[in-house]
Amino acid sequence: MKVLTALRSPRLLTREVLAGLVVAIALIPEAIAFSVIAGVDPKVGLFSSFIMAVSIAFLGGRPAMITAATGAVALVIAPVAREHGFDYFIATVLLAGVFQILLAVLGVAKLMRFIPRSVMVGFVNSLAILVFLSQLPHLFGVPWAVYPLVALGIIIVVLLPKITTVVPSPLISIIVVTAIVMVFAIQVPTVGDQGELPRSLPELFVPNVPLTWETFTIIAPFALGVALVGLMESLMTAKLVDEITDTHSNKTRESWAQGVANILSGAFGGMGGCAVIGQTMINVKVSGARTRISTFLAGVFLLVLVVALGDFVAAIPMAALVAVMIMVSVAAFDWHSIRPSTLKRLPKSENLVMFATVLMVVSTGNLAIGVVGGVLVASVLFVRRVAHFVTVTRELTRTDRGETAYYRVEGELLFASSNDLTTQFSYTHDPGHIVIDMRRSHIWDASTVAALDAITTKYDRLGKQVEIVGMNRHTSAMHQRLSGHLGGE
Repeated sequence: MKVLTALRSPRLLTREVLAGLVVAIALIPEAIAFSVIAGVDPKVGLFSSFIMAVSIAFLGGRPAMITAATGAVALVIAPVAREHGFDYFIATVLLAGVFQILLAVLGVAKLMRFIPRSVMVGFVNSLAILVFLSQLPHLFGVPWAVYPLVALGIIIVVLLPKITTVVPSPLISIIVVTAIVMVFAIQVPTVGDQGELPRSLPELFVPNVPLTWETFTIIAPFALGVALVGLMESLMTAKLVDEITDTHSNKTRESWAQGVANILSGAFGGMGGCAVIGQTMINVKVSGARTRISTFLAGVFLLVLVVALGDFVAAIPMAALVAVMIMVSVAAFDWHSIRPSTLKRLPKSENLVMFATVLMVVSTGNLAIGVVGGVLVASVLFVRRVAHFVTVTRELTRTDRGETAYYRVEGELLFASSNDLTTQFSYTHDPGHIVIDMRRSHIWDASTVAALDAITTKYDRLGKQVEIVGMNRHTSAMHQRLSGHLGGE
């Protein structure tokens, strides 16, 4: 959906505006919490969320996706603030933005095609679990009144869409629960209890760090970590929104836009961030937003709420936000993926990859580690499966050169499959002439060339002649270039 289309339709525009308001309210406690994790003042996370949401609304490649301060980035960058101070912290954010732009230019977004569906499902499910787990601290050691308030909020979120979808149900839930708490003066934890809200606008901030190689060596590892984690989460979230909305997004544009947003965030003293899955799901799946308007207004509303309406926002009970986030986690989880019928239908390797991804993400709390780990597990299982598809058949024939052992090799030959290739030949029992037919096979790496060299060498030592035939052009070129030059016998 285009921005102009939404602007011309009061119904669509209302939906985008209200979605942005709900997201802004939901961003506040998380931005404060992530600031605490990073070891900085709450305003750092709040200003970062405002700047990144507004900038990505104009620059990003995925409309309706929310970018703000995140826990994953906070975890990576936290040691900088703790060990080197706030100036180095901001310098790290700025350098992370530069790295993201460079990675975008190098085409890192194209790597998304190598992420299997099973990893994507595991990513979505683990995100839902993390969102749910992040709400548990607000449900333990709290007054008993929190529980009926959370239950009421969940009921409103679930039932209201069946009556009307004009106003997003999370917004009504927050308003109703807040009104009940205020009217009856119920003492429960509020947003204000999470940290002090800022009273002024963000200002330009120039980090006071020496521009030396030593400074670079201090911040570069953390900056690269922030860049990689941020891009991975953002691109995975963009892909998820693509599937939900049945639309395509520009991943390369999203990559460099994330970099620019981080630079702008750092320039105004923000902690940086990336796409946030929870608020994105509120925006796209729960509230039904589809354009950049909702993303832009989420940032604007966030600033207005914390600066101009800070006292009102501080009074919002955490129970209202917990109810919304619990339902976000329920809606985000792919329940179909864990049905017994689905698990039986899919190959065991697919299920293993999905569960491995979930386990790694939930156990580490780091989405990047889980996704990379899931891809590695999927790659190992794929290679293992491919290795079993290589067959070698032997046939004894008579030619004008006498008795000949004719071997037909079929399948994709790479390191996993070629390691056993040398064991498929009867070196001592074969006659003096051997033909290896490669018409139905393909060489992918040096390991296979080395295996073929080892086979011909063994036959040579027995005084037998080997003839390799049927190589395709790519296979022949690789064999000619590498054969005899790999250092083994």
